[in-house]
Amino acid sequence: MNISFSPEAVARAPIDTQEQVLAQLAKLFARAYELDAVAIEEGLEQREKLGSTGFGRGVALPHCRSIDVKRPTMALLKLDQPVDFRAADAMPVELVIGLVSPENAGASHLHALAAISRMTRDEAMLGALLDAPDADALFAILDNSTLRDAA
Repeated sequence: MNISFSPEAVARAPIDTQEQVLAQLAKLFARAYELDAVAIEEGLEQREKLGSTGFGRGVALPHCRSIDVKRPTMALLKLDQPVDFRAADAMPVELVIGLVSPENAGASHLHALAAISRMTRDEAMLGALLDAPDADALFAILDNSTLRDAA
């Protein structure tokens, strides 16, 4: 199983708050995969209440589950200015990678999270993503990454 990823699920955004990030991410999932934006936003917010998904180095990985997806599904937001995400390293977030997995996807959800985490811990990959000038470049970088076969 691989991670679903569509060019329509990538955007740059001028966002100021964590709440706006989650709302915009939910809209991306709705636009790209025809998911219910309200349900996705609520799922992301519920997960965030358990603890920040800002895992450091300027990256956040908000995630939730949904009965409306068949496999792990990803969206990416590159923020025009860093946003406080209460990350463990206290660094504000510039890159937000959202993940929505099937409701009953135990192992595949964890494998997808781990694959995204590994990818963003690679210095060259993270640098390329942070330096990407637009959504098309971001998609191309991720489309050529190992994420396609990761989960």
